[in-house]
Amino acid sequence: MVPPTYTPLIEALGGLAAICSMVSFTPQIMKIWRDKDATAISSRMYFITVLGFAQWTTYGALIDSWPLVLSNLVCLSLSAGILILKWWYSNRPQPQATAYVRR
Repeated sequence: MVPPTYTPLIEALGGLAAICSMVSFTPQIMKIWRDKDATAISSRMYFITVLGFAQWTTYGALIDSWPLVLSNLVCLSLSAGILILKWWYSNRPQPQATAYVRR
């Protein structure tokens, strides 16, 4: 198979994919931050995601593809941020619910 010619259209497609990947983490971070709750977040899934982005970043550096490095570095930072928030809110004491007693 002959590799496609590197065209502006292919570059735009890669840029759009990078933007979608980077922006996709923002709603999750905002929800965790707003609710101060990350119980629904899978630690294992985000740990594997962080490892994957670290490997993509390393791969991009090895093949000297700085757009690949930068976009995956941003995704690595955002997914690591979610993992840190999961750890942060999981290790905080939960407020005790008080029962309403009618007198």
